[in-house]
Amino acid sequence: MLAPIRTVSTERGTCPLLTVQPNRAQVDEKFQIVIMNLLPNQKVTLHSLHQSEDKDFWEAFGHYISDENGTVTVAKDESLGGTYEGTEQMGLLWSMRPVPGSRPGLRLRKMNILTPIVIHISVYNGHLSQDFSQQTPLASSVTERWYVAPGVQRVNIRENGVRGTLFLPPGPGPYPGVLDLWGGGGGLVEYRSGLLASHGFASMALEYLAPEELRTADVDVSYFEKAYQILQNHPKVHRDRMAMLGLSFGSAVTLSMAAYSKVIKPQCCVCISGSHVFPVDKSLFEVFEEMKKYMGRIYMNKENQVIHRDIILPIPSDPALKVDVGRIKCPLLLVNAGDDQNWASVESAEDVSHMEMMMEKAGNRHLLTVLTYPDAGHLIEPPYSPHFRASNFILQEIKEKIVMLWGGQTKPHAYAQEDSWEKILTFLRQHLYFSSNFAVKAKL
Repeated sequence: MLAPIRTVSTERGTCPLLTVQPNRAQVDEKFQIVIMNLLPNQKVTLHSLHQSEDKDFWEAFGHYISDENGTVTVAKDESLGGTYEGTEQMGLLWSMRPVPGSRPGLRLRKMNILTPIVIHISVYNGHLSQDFSQQTPLASSVTERWYVAPGVQRVNIRENGVRGTLFLPPGPGPYPGVLDLWGGGGGLVEYRSGLLASHGFASMALEYLAPEELRTADVDVSYFEKAYQILQNHPKVHRDRMAMLGLSFGSAVTLSMAAYSKVIKPQCCVCISGSHVFPVDKSLFEVFEEMKKYMGRIYMNKENQVIHRDIILPIPSDPALKVDVGRIKCPLLLVNAGDDQNWASVESAEDVSHMEMMMEKAGNRHLLTVLTYPDAGHLIEPPYSPHFRASNFILQEIKEKIVMLWGGQTKPHAYAQEDSWEKILTFLRQHLYFSSNFAVKAKL
């Protein structure tokens, strides 16, 4: 078979070469990008492009200058401009944004996690900031980013009225179980559970807010208890090594269940950008009816973005209006964002800390770990997910489509996602895997 013919530029002496390694990886793995065979001190733009499942295009780009050997190494060299600046190995992912002219209020989320996120990475001559589609790249490469490692099994859960998706790591198990709860946006969100299974946890993404199938009046404490038991009783799940992980409203559920349920007895809990205000001790319909009383505290900024955080401020002093976290007897990790404009999670954490301080004599203070990330926003997701300062959202209390302000600055938010994910995995391993030889991690 003939070798492929490569055009040779006499000006450069040889073709620019772009390598992305690994070109197939989990979404939380870093990649190495190197451009070789450039001219010394040549200005180039590195550009990433992704088409979402909704057919919207997302991009990021950085401006680089090659070294005296005509090489750019993204992990070591600085981006001098673009959607990110500085030495940022994964900037081409976390600084992605909709291309100019896109629909407003977009948020990039993977719906079918059995297919990869496909990213086209190209290098262009000069420092460009627009009209990439009208330029011819010097070199291009394609990389796949996966939420599920090979061998991870996806199981639909439709049992006792409970709706969810269980992800099982490869192999016989048994594995520690994680009940994974997203927030007030509703629906069945699978990608974090798929990634947890890729790290050796049997993770069940639970649907508890849906447009029609699940009425909020029918979802109460017993719904979450049934879901917990379905996960706990699965033959590949270690029933005595269970955790709950919640984001936003899912944190309120997690804290409430851990404090009050006689069925749900997790070994540890993780709460991201949440609060213990508004206990989930009745049906979700009743919880949202209670929230409606405070809707007057919600306000809009000049861009018509809804700021939701004041709905729980000031943190009430009445114990009946919040979860008694003193009842939680398992290790608890709170992950908070300093610029959370959706929930007053930092103030909630300070109140939790105050309550825990009072319990120091009871010997429970050591159970609480609080991570606070300055200038991060509400949506702390798995690493290298793009940052959304605001996006379209259905407000559950009034079933109305709005633009929600989440907060955060892109680079600090990216740092929060990367750092917190590693600490969440470490926390879960520490409390759910009792011996190092029990741990399993699937890798691409």
